[in-house]
Amino acid sequence: MHKRLRHWCGQDFIALASEGRPGMDAAEETADIFRRMALELDRDGLTLNDTVRTRLWGRDRKSRDGGSKVRRATLDGPARSASSSYIKAGHFDSDANVAIELLAMRPPPGANKTVEEFEPPRTPLRYLTLGPMVVLSGFSAELPTLADQVADILARITPTLDHAGTSWQHACLVSCYLHESQTIEALQAEFAKSVTTAIPEREYGLVDGYSSEGKLIEIEVTARLPQ
Repeated sequence: MHKRLRHWCGQDFIALASEGRPGMDAAEETADIFRRMALELDRDGLTLNDTVRTRLWGRDRKSRDGGSKVRRATLDGPARSASSSYIKAGHFDSDANVAIELLAMRPPPGANKTVEEFEPPRTPLRYLTLGPMVVLSGFSAELPTLADQVADILARITPTLDHAGTSWQHACLVSCYLHESQTIEALQAEFAKSVTTAIPEREYGLVDGYSSEGKLIEIEVTARLPQ
C-alpha cells in the first residue's frame, strides 16, 4: 500500500494506491484492496465515505470489468465518488490483475458530499462536490478520431463544470489518459482548440484500453468553486 498525505487546493487529502494480491481473481483482488484501504483510512480518522476519486487499473479487459463491478458495489451510497478505469498490463509490478488508486478528502467543518448523477444514471457519476472542491468522473467518447473525441468530451465537461457552479478558470488539475496509439502532442493541440484557459496542473498517461473498444482518450477534471 502506497500512502501520501497531501495539502492541495487548500484541503487535506489522503492518496492510497495498491495492487491486488496474486492468487485471487479480479473481483476478489478488488474487494481485498478496498478492505485494506478502509483500514488505512481509519488510521487517519476517515472512511471510504470520504473517497472523492478512484482510478481502477486492469491487466486486461476481463480484469477491468470484474474489478469495476466490485468497485461500484463497494463505493455506493455515502461512498459514491468520481471514477475512471483503464487497461494497462505494464501498470503492474506484480502478477496482480487489478490495481486501485483512491483519493480521500478530509471534509471541511460542516461540509457534506453532494453527488450529481448522469441522466439517465450510469456506472460513473457525473461529478461530486465536497466543501469547495468539484470532482468529475472521467469523460470519454466513442467517435472515429482523437480530434472528434476530444471536442466531444470537452463540449460535455464545460457545461458540467457550469452545472456544478464552477468553470475551467477554476480547474486545479486536468488528468488525461491517452491510448498508446496516439501522441500527447496531438492531444494538447486538440485540447487547446476548445480550452484556452491556463490550467495550473496537467498530467498525462498512456494506456492500452478503456471500458469499451474505440475510445482513445479519457479526461478527468478536479476544480474548485469560485470564492
